[in-house]
Amino acid sequence: MILNKGSPILPFFFLVLLLLIPSVASAEQTVLVLDISDSITPVADDLVIDALQLAEQNEYEALIITLNTPGGGVDETLKIIEAIDRSDIPVIGYVYPGGTKAWSAGTLILIGTDIAAMSPNTIIGSAQPVSVSPQGIEPIEDDKIVNALVALAKTKAKQHGRNETTAEKFITENLNLNDEEALEAGIIEYVASDIDDLLEQVNGQMIKGKVLNTKGAAIENYRPSLRLSFMDIISDPIISSLLIMLGIYGIVIGISNPGAGAEIFGIVAISLGLVGMGFDVNIAAIFLILLGVILFVLELQAPGFGIFGLAGLVCLIAGSIFLVPMDFPRWYSPADVQRSMIIAIVTPTIVMGILFVFVFYKVLEVRHKKPVIGEDPIGEMANAIEDIKAGEEGFVKYKGEYWKAKVEEEISDGDKVEITDVQGPLFTVKKIEEEGE
Repeated sequence: MILNKGSPILPFFFLVLLLLIPSVASAEQTVLVLDISDSITPVADDLVIDALQLAEQNEYEALIITLNTPGGGVDETLKIIEAIDRSDIPVIGYVYPGGTKAWSAGTLILIGTDIAAMSPNTIIGSAQPVSVSPQGIEPIEDDKIVNALVALAKTKAKQHGRNETTAEKFITENLNLNDEEALEAGIIEYVASDIDDLLEQVNGQMIKGKVLNTKGAAIENYRPSLRLSFMDIISDPIISSLLIMLGIYGIVIGISNPGAGAEIFGIVAISLGLVGMGFDVNIAAIFLILLGVILFVLELQAPGFGIFGLAGLVCLIAGSIFLVPMDFPRWYSPADVQRSMIIAIVTPTIVMGILFVFVFYKVLEVRHKKPVIGEDPIGEMANAIEDIKAGEEGFVKYKGEYWKAKVEEEISDGDKVEITDVQGPLFTVKKIEEEGE
């Protein structure tokens, strides 16, 4: 078909072409989604930095960080916020899915993103720092600490045009807001039912000198490398603490039963636990755990009373409590979350400790128990396997087993003897006179 200038089809053709161009461009846009659905651990900042680099290299339209977290480390939180500021990629913080929360450190991260959004029925806040002590969990009232957090929250809120007063109340008053309250307070910009809804709402916004073209954009989920995935697992405070405790038990078992390979398992488990914690371990916890191991070894060398074993178990349990990274600023989460984490770590430690002590004493009981025979051997017959002089001890064979025996009169190798008495593992035997002798 030939089109000429007077043809009515030509304008129609160009109109269709113009309509198609925007949709094609929109379909080519992609956003990267990073899911933070647990605590902010020592590897969380690595995940965010890696996701930002990936988004920059592939020229993604934006990075969405979905938040469902009880909080986490302050250092990691600061590194995440700094990485977001340094990156040229627009970062959207999104508390998602519905019914979840972004408390404490999670709230600060949300305030530090370029665009802040929440899904329906979500909560942010509970950012008052707390500390763990033998007396319980108490709020931190040190002006130096509180003022530093308030300054950070207000600075990030001002940077992104959000309500500074509300940002301050998250810390000073432990304020909590749901999605509707946060939107009304001006601490977030959007409430979206899902990621597609969020992308449609933010479309056209100017962020970091770039107009977002996110309507109908493709969604790609961030997949960390194998190394980061593994680190993400072992950096969970519950996992890392239990790895250290299992490692301790492994070493104790290895000391009591050399050659079983338990020592190797113990060393590997402790190493992984330390790596997961970023080698940031409470010195008091290490001291108590080592003391517990020493007491178990002493019990192994001098069993019977159980004092060393019981004291060792108490030290291990106390050490596991101190292993929990609950002290601020190592951990920044609400008091209820910290209580739950302490219970989650200490409970299996107590159970494993009691089980370990039970098995430990059963092994020692068997090890030190006098040998017993299934039935009374008195009156039974055995065979001498060596010459034994009168009044001395030697060995006889009884039901396929070798037993130490004491004789009243001399016997020779091969003689048949009768068992007349049993004292623990020692038989008393006498020679059976054969007919005709």
